[in-house]
Formats: sequence, C-alpha cells, structure tokens
Amino acid sequence: MGKVPSQKDLFEVSGPTYLTYVNWNCPHHQRSAMASLVQGVYVLERDRQRNRQGPDARAPAWWKFFNFELRQALVDAADSSIFGAVYAFQPPYHLIDPAAAASAPHYVVAFRGTVTKKASASRDLELDLLLVRSGIEHTSRFRIAMQTIHDVVVAAGAGHGRVWLAGHSLGSAISTLAGKTMARAGVVLTTFLFNAPFLSAPVERIPHKKVKQGIRIAKSFVTAGVVTVLHKSGGSSDEAFAALARWVPNLLVNPADPISAEYVGYFDHRKKMEDIGAGAVGRLATRHSVKDLLLGIGKPEGCEPLHLFPSAVLTVNRGPSPDFKSAHGIHQWWRPDLALECRAYSYA
Repeated sequence: MGKVPSQKDLFEVSGPTYLTYVNWNCPHHQRSAMASLVQGVYVLERDRQRNRQGPDARAPAWWKFFNFELRQALVDAADSSIFGAVYAFQPPYHLIDPAAAASAPHYVVAFRGTVTKKASASRDLELDLLLVRSGIEHTSRFRIAMQTIHDVVVAAGAGHGRVWLAGHSLGSAISTLAGKTMARAGVVLTTFLFNAPFLSAPVERIPHKKVKQGIRIAKSFVTAGVVTVLHKSGGSSDEAFAALARWVPNLLVNPADPISAEYVGYFDHRKKMEDIGAGAVGRLATRHSVKDLLLGIGKPEGCEPLHLFPSAVLTVNRGPSPDFKSAHGIHQWWRPDLALECRAYSYA
C-alpha cells in the first residue's frame, strides 16, 4: 500500500473549524487566527513544492476562513522558497458581531519556521545555524522581511498600530528581530511568537524545582561576572534594552519543547533574584547572555541576544505533548481544549 498523504495541510481536517466567527477581542480567537495564518505560510510553501495550484492548492483556506486575502508571498532569493506572507483583512458585508471585528488587524505579516522537505531544508537549516550564531539579521531573508514590514507600516499610515506580526520557530526569530527593530524606531507592533527559540541550555526540562533555581541563580552570577569583566554593564546597552519595554509580544511556549521551554523560567527567575536580594545581578543577567557576549568580542556594537525580552505576555501550554513534534508544532495553538497559563511581565 502507498503512503497516505498527510491531512495536516487541509484546513477542514486540521484547522479550527469549530470557530463559528472570530471575536478579535478574545485572546483565544486571536491566537487561533494568528497561528492559522502562520500555518498558511507553511502550506503555501508545500503547495509550491508539490505544484498544487488552483483548486488543488490547500493554503487559501487557512486565511479565507478568517476573512483575509493574500496580498504578497515573501520569497527567499537564495532558494525561491516561500517563507512569509502579507495578509489583508477583508471583513464580510454582513458581520455577525461588528464589535468583535472592530479590533481586527488591518494587515498581518507572518513567517513560517523550518521546513525539512528537500526543496527548502538546506536553506532553512543554514538559517537555523546562523540563528545560533546570532547572525540572522545579515541574511537576505531577514532583509526582505524587514523591507516588507516597513512597506506595510507605511501603507497603513496612521493605522500602523493595526499591523500585526506572527511567526513560528525560525519565523518567530525573524518576527522577534523585526519587532525589536521597529520598536526602537518608535513603531510598536502587536506580535505573536509561537515556540520562539531560546538559545540556551533547556534548564526548564529539569524536573526538580530547587535544582532549576540553583542552576539559574548560578548562571546569573556567571553572566553578570562576564559582563563586568568585559565592561558591558552600563551605558547604551542598558538603555537600549529598557527602550524595548513598550513592546510587549505575545510569547507562546510549551515546557515540553526544548527549543522554547526556557522562556517558562526566564521571567519568573527575574523575580526570584529580587526576592533573594540579588536584583541588580538579575537585571544585569536579564539583558545579556554569555554566548552573545563572547560572540560580540571585537565588535564595536557588540552582539545582542535575540531571545531576551524586557516585557512579554507569556502563554504556556501545560497540556500533554506526547512527542517533540506536537510540543514544538504550530497546530497545538488553535486547539479548543488547551490547558494554558497566561501572565504579563514588564521590565522595571
């Protein structure tokens, strides 16, 4: 028997079809819609690879269900793969609840993560390695993404607050860097980061709470020590980090996902350091990572850790995840039965 084709790309099989309408004031509806738009980018690329066109294309259902239209597919110049998309909201003529649609984004710019299929795996894995080395901002993919976001913000004009960003995994890294860049330029964009990479040892996976706390405390003192030795403790780096505090991305992680799990403890650890009287050390460690400090040696501008945030709304999926694929996958974020913990953090 031949292999049964995957049904994960079919919206009517795998998508949030239980939503009778979208209330853009509801966090669950927002999360489901944004995750689906990111999935639309994945399916766009798989449609391209499998030459599915016209009525055979599976991608359009992922945005049409939420009353969006595809304005632009973003293509990587290196391998011609589709890595992102610009969507425009087109509300239906007869709204079930006009108030529920009033808060909808006018535009969404979404980015997929790594696709392991042959046609794009090489380029995606190359970018994953560059991400580890904090070099993704120098790639053509990021430059295309940044120019597109800038153009969409300009097109939105006074309504640029209704431009939203979304990304999953590698796409979250692109959205993170773009969101930070725009925030520093004075444009704060609503952002959804699904399974964003935290480039550190996954301490969160350790089952013993006191062991985790001990490792994080020791790590903070080591980081603060390296910062002090390299004379990076004051000045513009502190101000630049604090300047991002107005940007509060929606950070969605799963503790069973080793790629994003460390965010679960990152924010709580800041409070723990205050509680034990080491707040100054904690704040210093919050702004830096040893890896990026070492990578920045000899560079006038240093090397900023992409994965560190001053502020965020952290959503943790505490539901069961049988394997890495489900814990790191985008599909989990529109399920109706999620066991979620949600908390807002701000930097002071």
